[in-house]
Amino acid sequence: MNEWSEELVTAASMYYAQGETMETIARHLGTSRSTVSRLLKEARETGLVRISINRNAQDQSSIGATLERIFGLNVTVVQVRDTASELHRLNQVARIASQVLSEQVSDNSIVGVAWGTTLAALVEHITPRSLHGVRVVQLNGGANGTDTGIPYVGAIIGAMAQAWSATPMLFPVPAFFDYAETKKAMWRERSVQSVLAMQRHVDIAVFGIGSLTASLPSHVYSQGYLDEADMAEILTEKVVGDVCTVLLRADGSWRDVGLNARATGPNPTELQALKRRLCVVAGTAKAVPLLAALRAKVATDLVVDDATARAVLELM
Repeated sequence: MNEWSEELVTAASMYYAQGETMETIARHLGTSRSTVSRLLKEARETGLVRISINRNAQDQSSIGATLERIFGLNVTVVQVRDTASELHRLNQVARIASQVLSEQVSDNSIVGVAWGTTLAALVEHITPRSLHGVRVVQLNGGANGTDTGIPYVGAIIGAMAQAWSATPMLFPVPAFFDYAETKKAMWRERSVQSVLAMQRHVDIAVFGIGSLTASLPSHVYSQGYLDEADMAEILTEKVVGDVCTVLLRADGSWRDVGLNARATGPNPTELQALKRRLCVVAGTAKAVPLLAALRAKVATDLVVDDATARAVLELM
């Protein structure tokens, strides 16, 4: 078995999977263009590159291997040049994540989707496939006090369903109810129970991480889902972010966060009941909430950029 160097894997990933130029790769690695050319030739000759990047080799990188060992999940680390904008970083991660997701979807799969900025980027890169019997179900409600959320959420769910000739299932409830009692009442309705039942049978769930401080604002914190009183409360509760609109503290705790009684997404315990859970994260501002999510054991698979992966390890 070949043991590829981290430099070789980085060059191949950036060139073949992300479309970066050899000049850009050379600057990122601190080497010459001719050296990058040699690395790419070696990648082809040794079998690292065939038609696509061998992600099993990429995952041998020290960062990914360390995260895998600590948290017991499959990690794909996406190499992105240090000077990249946050939008470029997100798109590079979304491109690779769309490939990882597509590889796990087959005929009759049920795919659970938590909407957000990251998933909106991911669906832009999904390659259409001819599949049968696939269903795409929304995991968390999308409405707020002024908007149904349907155009935004529906576009994400619809694009994914169209790519796989799948049946979409929307979840027409708020992201957060005004009252916990209302949520309890709604959860008894047959129309809601049918969606919840579908969610419990999801084969692969895909979601991002919401951050309070990201430069590319997490949709839930920037589009009126939480009012000023709610934001003050979550700061008092020391919330650092969310998964599927379920709020997390830095240590991964969530059960006694008051607003979670009103949240409509699956909580970490409910996510853990699903076989595959793909978490997609880009940007170092999400390192703290990502670490919280990993501590809450919400994911079986992680696609993350290299800078954010390093930032997570530095927090430990």
